[in-house]
Amino acid sequence: MKTERFDGYKLLNQINSPDDLKALPAKELPMLAAEVRRYLSYRVRENGGHLASNLGVVELTMAIHRVFSTPKDHVIFDVGHQSYVHKLFTGRKEKFDTLRQPGGLSGFTKRRESEHDAFGAGHSSTAVSAAIGMAEADLLSGNDAYTVAVVGDGALTGGLAYEGLNNCRRNLKLVIIINENEMSISPNTGHLAEHLFRIRSSRKYLRAKAFTAHTLSRLPLIGRPIYRFLRWIKKRIKHLVYRENLFEHMGIRYHGPIDGNDIEGLIASLEYAKKLSSSVILHVKTQKGKGDAEAEANPDLYHGLPPRGEKRSGETFSTSFGDALCRLAAEDERICAITAAMSHGTGLEPFRAQYPKRFFDVGIAEGHAVTFAAGLAAGGKRPVVALYSTFLQRAYDNLVHDVALQGLPVIFALDRAGFNAADGATHHGVFDVSLLSAIPDVRIFTPVTSVGIAASLRAAKETDGVTAIRYPCGAEQPALLAAFYPDGQDELAAPAVRVFDSASCPQVTVVTHGRIAAEALRTAAALLESGIAVRVLLAEYIAPYAALAREVEPLLAGDAVLFYEEEIRVGGFGEGLAAALDEQGALFSRPTRILAAENAFATPRAGESVWQAAGVDAAALSVAVLELIKTSKKET
Repeated sequence: MKTERFDGYKLLNQINSPDDLKALPAKELPMLAAEVRRYLSYRVRENGGHLASNLGVVELTMAIHRVFSTPKDHVIFDVGHQSYVHKLFTGRKEKFDTLRQPGGLSGFTKRRESEHDAFGAGHSSTAVSAAIGMAEADLLSGNDAYTVAVVGDGALTGGLAYEGLNNCRRNLKLVIIINENEMSISPNTGHLAEHLFRIRSSRKYLRAKAFTAHTLSRLPLIGRPIYRFLRWIKKRIKHLVYRENLFEHMGIRYHGPIDGNDIEGLIASLEYAKKLSSSVILHVKTQKGKGDAEAEANPDLYHGLPPRGEKRSGETFSTSFGDALCRLAAEDERICAITAAMSHGTGLEPFRAQYPKRFFDVGIAEGHAVTFAAGLAAGGKRPVVALYSTFLQRAYDNLVHDVALQGLPVIFALDRAGFNAADGATHHGVFDVSLLSAIPDVRIFTPVTSVGIAASLRAAKETDGVTAIRYPCGAEQPALLAAFYPDGQDELAAPAVRVFDSASCPQVTVVTHGRIAAEALRTAAALLESGIAVRVLLAEYIAPYAALAREVEPLLAGDAVLFYEEEIRVGGFGEGLAAALDEQGALFSRPTRILAAENAFATPRAGESVWQAAGVDAAALSVAVLELIKTSKKET
């Protein structure tokens, strides 16, 4: 099916399925690759998303779909953000302009989106384990399908990848492609190694190898010893030229490096790997940002782009955190910063530049980051671990066992807290409050301003044990500044509870925290038009709940209390604070209600916000307040 949207792309216009790609004459593949790059450069700049990595895997993705047959064969991407080309070739081209939009295509692989997406991946280092599991399942079921894992070299900084490799058997129809575009994995690079690989993977070589083994094995007495000796000589020469590598020591066939942007060579290499019918690692080298001059020159800057019209620069909560941490580090030499391969995303680049000896990027290894921080704290330092909220989930055991249990002073800066519409459910930071609230003696700060982040850091530095500072994606909201900080702020002031009244004599109190307080303000303004006055309490910290309850109690107004949050309800802020207030006898006969996310994996439909999908938008709050007021009137 042809559409006007792709009329400027002669070959891409013809590709609507992997079968169409297979049918394309080989001589036209380079032209198709150029068209795909041109389209990606345009579309990702419009919608936002991951550009450089996808430009690098165009030929690799084409080769995979020429050699293998999805959905029968399984292709798993790690991380899923390098799957844009895969989506174009697997029936989603016509919807590609909806990428990362409400109701549109996900920016990652997603099983519910297409049968060609064998495994969902929004986090890193999962593909090897998942691929081995799928390959083992096929073996148990007697299926002859192949499983292909496309693993970015950054994913190999995560320990889970090696746990998977350690569990990999040789008799699986499994191809693990290591896509190297930044990090050097093996020293066996250069024309000689590539030439030797082509010789070793040629049909003549394979036939000669099989003939030699068959002939020598039939010679009486001396045949097998000679064959074993020749094999030993071959391995010695191979290791001399190629050097030994970790993968072969783990018992997995290894081949490479291969030019990952050479479509002809890639197809030949994948066909060779397929014929082996055993577990094999192919090491390919791709150029991140290939075909786009700006992305080639600045692959890190073009790793992820905002939608067109949305500013890349400017102060955000991430940059405010990084600046505040630098100021604090100037005052206290114990301060150290740790990130899991997210120094740009978490705003730590200034800290890296100013305090390189106190900055640690541990790779995509969140569990190690936390236990490493525990070691620093045990050594007398004040480590700050900067992670996205959703990635903290990967290190929960380390947090409980290695930090909290020992009472070590580690600060967690949790970026992207709350819902994250563009990246979808894999990046919703809605579980951290519930997870952290279960840990004894934890302190959780919830600033909504840049000054509030600095104040929270200062308070956390003077606190023993686990402290977390959670803040959303984006920047300060003027409405929150005007309502709760009319007289300005002081970063030396301790985090507290702020009060806003829409009018005198409030009839109900809404207790909230974080950026969703802006929705509470909108609700208060709308209800005031109906003659209903609302008090909004903004908590700059939420745990320990007993301390917060003591501060909130004298501020409660009206006949009802509603606890409002965008995180998961179970074990969250509303339940924790309501229980603490009730235990202190602060609620008396006031009716209460909690409005929180009942669906933590909220996926908005077209035209719908993520807060609407989760049922926590301003309209839902208005309904909840009105119902609560009716309940309170009935009870009185």
